[in-house]
Amino acid sequence: MTDLYRRPADLPPQIPVFPLRGAILLPRATLPLNVFEPRYLAMVEAAMSGNRVIGIIQPDGGVQEEESPSDKSCDLRAVGCVGRITTYQELDDGRYVITLTGVARFDVENEVHSDTPYRIMQVNYNRYADDFQAGLGEEEVDRENLLRVLRSYLDANSLKADWSAILRASNEVLINALSVMSPYGPEEKQALLEAADLKSRADVLVALAEMELASGGADGGTLQ
Repeated sequence: MTDLYRRPADLPPQIPVFPLRGAILLPRATLPLNVFEPRYLAMVEAAMSGNRVIGIIQPDGGVQEEESPSDKSCDLRAVGCVGRITTYQELDDGRYVITLTGVARFDVENEVHSDTPYRIMQVNYNRYADDFQAGLGEEEVDRENLLRVLRSYLDANSLKADWSAILRASNEVLINALSVMSPYGPEEKQALLEAADLKSRADVLVALAEMELASGGADGGTLQ
C-alpha cells in the first residue's frame, strides 16, 4: 500500500462510491463489507478488474434510515475516504465478502454521470496529503488518557477486548481502528472522519466516550 500510494496524484480522480450511513473508513484502517446488492456487486467486479479502489461516504442528512439509499440522487456528504480492496471472497450464494483498507480522505467535487448502477464521483485528495504519511502526528496523542477512557468505556459497557493487541498497536492504528468500529451515529462518525489530524481524532473519541459514560449508557457486547 505504501509503495502504491505516496501522494494524491497516485489515486484516480474519479472513483466509484459506496454510500453507507454510519460507516466511515480512515487511512490504513480496514472495513469489512458483505456485498449482496446487484449494483454493488457490479461495482466490486469493476473495481477488481481495474484499480481496486472504492470510496466510502455517508448519505447526507435526510429522514430516511436506509443504510445504503437506493436513490442515486440522494445527497452525499462532502468528505469520504477511498480504500483499496485488500481481501476478496466470492461466496456460493453470489455475495462478495471484501475488506477495504483505507488510503486517503477526499473532497467530493461533483458527480460523474454514467450508465453504471452505482455512483461515480470526481474527487480531490489534495487537502488530505498528510493522510499518505503513516504515523504522522502520533507523538502528539495523549495515549495514556486515551487508554484510560477506553478501559472505562469497555468496563461500563461490559465489553471485552484484546488488551495485548491494543497495547501493541501504534497510536494511528488504534485511533483509526476505534473510529471505524465505534458504535456512534452518523454525525459522530463524520466528525471522526473529518478531524484535522490524529490528535484531534483522538480527542473526539475521548469526548464521545466521556459523554456516553456521563450519560450512563451501557449495552454490553464484545469489541474485537
